[in-house]
Amino acid sequence: MDNKPIYGGQAVLEGVMFGGKHCTVTTIKRKDGSFDSYALPKTSHPLLIKLKKIPFLRGIVALLESSAIGSKHLSFSTDRYDVDPADDHKIEEEETSKLGMILGVAGIGILSFILSKLLFTVVPIFLAVIFKSIAPGETVQVLLEGFFKLTLLLLYIYIVSLTPLVKRVFQYHGAEHKVINAFESNKELTVENVRNASRLHYRCGSSFILFTVFVGVFLYMFVPSDVLYIRILNRIALIPIVLGVSFEVLQLTNKVRNVPVLRFLGYPGLWLQLLTTKEPSDEQIEVAIVSFNKMLETENNYKQGLLEEKIV
Repeated sequence: MDNKPIYGGQAVLEGVMFGGKHCTVTTIKRKDGSFDSYALPKTSHPLLIKLKKIPFLRGIVALLESSAIGSKHLSFSTDRYDVDPADDHKIEEEETSKLGMILGVAGIGILSFILSKLLFTVVPIFLAVIFKSIAPGETVQVLLEGFFKLTLLLLYIYIVSLTPLVKRVFQYHGAEHKVINAFESNKELTVENVRNASRLHYRCGSSFILFTVFVGVFLYMFVPSDVLYIRILNRIALIPIVLGVSFEVLQLTNKVRNVPVLRFLGYPGLWLQLLTTKEPSDEQIEVAIVSFNKMLETENNYKQGLLEEKIV
């Protein structure tokens, strides 16, 4: 990668968000075919900055921050992607409190993340307990629980991927990965070059989700699982630890992805991305390229001191 800066991203409705060191930028394609961009500065409380330097804790902080930031960008795309730019004043009239809206959306993003994690943690327990009469051992129960968690995850992703709206989001997810892969391979960001890049990437959040299943199964082996209420409580209590360890595993697989003997560690996450990404159209690739270049431009403005506290 030639010490290139590390960039991440997220697919939104009819667009892509990219994040750098100083800002996050989303570009969408509007109903009239024009591009519309939205940028936010990256600001963190000094305490959070310190926490993000501590292994295992940094993953939890990063996840909560990304959920909050991603929700703001998703809200931007949701409000505008199917609206004619001539009617933008209607959107602005509905935003009675910009600060309240931002805080509310960020809170919903974090809450949704926590609730979904609780759901995929607790439901597999009850499914495993149903088979306790024929699979009574604690180790077998933990493995069965992990099996149901993985099955529910794959089934959920597959079902939602069949809907036209989510399928398009997954195509933009693929475009996001292709742009980052092309950039990290020192390719010029043209539609042709990006199209030829892989739609899979080691740092993808989809890989992280899968790692939480495997890490969870491993950690559950060391806590009581026989009594149901204790089992539920320790699973919930272990959620932060599972997230923290899984984040470190994700970072590790990215670091060793070019080591022939170790690169296979990231393969399960890449296989899951075959579900969470789809091949994008040239038009979608173009949107992703515009968004990435806009992010680079905004990052450069920060470095030159042209932008300070707020990006409009």
